[in-house]
Amino acid sequence: MTQNPESQPPIPAPLNSAAVTDAAALDHGTYSGIRTSRSAARLELDGVWHQISPRYVVSQIVQNVIFIAIIAAAALVAFLVLDQIWPLIPAGVIIVITLLTLLILPRQARAIGYMLRADDIVFRKGILWQRMIAVPYGRMQLVDITQGPLDRAFGVSQLKMVTAAATTGVQIPGLTQAAAEALRDTLIEVAETRRTGL
Repeated sequence: MTQNPESQPPIPAPLNSAAVTDAAALDHGTYSGIRTSRSAARLELDGVWHQISPRYVVSQIVQNVIFIAIIAAAALVAFLVLDQIWPLIPAGVIIVITLLTLLILPRQARAIGYMLRADDIVFRKGILWQRMIAVPYGRMQLVDITQGPLDRAFGVSQLKMVTAAATTGVQIPGLTQAAAEALRDTLIEVAETRRTGL
């Protein structure tokens, strides 16, 4: 006995490039290949990794150089004007740690990626300490785009997805403005269909 195809519940179609509001925007001006650890086994997922913009690294370097300049100036004022030598020690430690962070920043940026799948978005970051998060579309409550002053100057944005569980919230930094807007529109559209069961 055959069933009427109209009475069967619809099967959600995989989320592919056609479902993305502006698919070309996701990969325009981004890194070309995601960086993974050589020793780690590759986790095969059914989708395409999209990456962030290299301008994110430049923006972070400028922000950290400004931070280093402020710390160095405060330590020098304390030393030269107030005749205090002890602020030079914590200032030196902070500056060295910040410089080390800047050295590995380009490698970290190339390891950041996201993948749009049929039922969720997967976000990954890290090389030595890898983190991978899958956020179901139906659980999303808020999709937010933020930009600081320097991010705006370099044309990058941060997209934040908030779910009911705070631990599964995801922030994707370093997206181009076009990619952030296209991804936001896509996530809102798909999340609405998953919540309503259409």
